[in-house]
Amino acid sequence: MSSQIVSPLPGTFYRASAPDQPPYKNDGDRVEAGDVIGLVEVMKSFNEVRAEAAGTIVRFLVENEEPVMAGQPLADLS
Repeated sequence: MSSQIVSPLPGTFYRASAPDQPPYKNDGDRVEAGDVIGLVEVMKSFNEVRAEAAGTIVRFLVENEEPVMAGQPLADLS
């Protein structure tokens, strides 16, 4: 079974909480439902992106600091 983690809103996707911090998750990492995988920033407000299901991140589909749209897939889960 595979699924995707999608952006909850439009903005800029960040894989870490700050430039000098490690990414929340990397390709191949296991996630549980509710785990934070990144942030979407909209007008200086940072919104957590959480996995809705448990699985393994196959790969991220967007790069750090890349603009995203609401509903856009951010990562593939298996």
